[in-house]
Amino acid sequence: MWGTLSALLVIAAVGFGSYRFGQIQGGSEHAETVSERDHLKADLAAKKIETDNLRQEVANLKLGAKVDRQASEGVRNEVISLKSEIATLQEDISFYRGLMAPTGNERGLTIGSLNVISTGAPRQYEYKLVVQQLATRHTLLNGSLQFTIVGRQGEQMVALPLMDVSDNVDDENIKLRFKYFQTLEGRINLPESFEPERIELIAKSTGKQAVEVEKHFGWLVQEG
Repeated sequence: MWGTLSALLVIAAVGFGSYRFGQIQGGSEHAETVSERDHLKADLAAKKIETDNLRQEVANLKLGAKVDRQASEGVRNEVISLKSEIATLQEDISFYRGLMAPTGNERGLTIGSLNVISTGAPRQYEYKLVVQQLATRHTLLNGSLQFTIVGRQGEQMVALPLMDVSDNVDDENIKLRFKYFQTLEGRINLPESFEPERIELIAKSTGKQAVEVEKHFGWLVQEG
């Protein structure tokens, strides 16, 4: 049973890693669009299967714990781990569904999730931002993103462009080019005496149907 469990966890990890394929490049030919859509649908189906398998493994482990009380502590830890994997896969499934068949009023270029994570080092953080295109038919989107950290330095309000505090960025206007979504991630090094309060994001697309969207996030740091 433990060999099966290890294999399932490896499969789940690989599946989640594939989620971060970042930008999907390519032209606007109909055949390619259909192929990419089919690929996303296949990924979605695979994640559903992984979720079902993990749920079954949880049920098996709970049953095994009743039979073998000596292993109950280890089983309990494995159940917690599996439930975490299931929650992650469910988030992936919701994300894919939102891309392929968006609900609500949002359409086109949108700013998705933003995570700021502590590295454990003073004033150093990792960030991960998802910018996405919600549509029933996706075309290649080009544009740019401005990422600004606003806070106080002494008595003054200060706005720091991401390029000033991250070695991963060399332009105030970060390039966007994707069909479904683009993941932007890197490291932030804040200057001494600067106290961040919020992050301001402005995303712009180009072309005949150019749009501009803006979103603010409070400065909320997750433990690494």
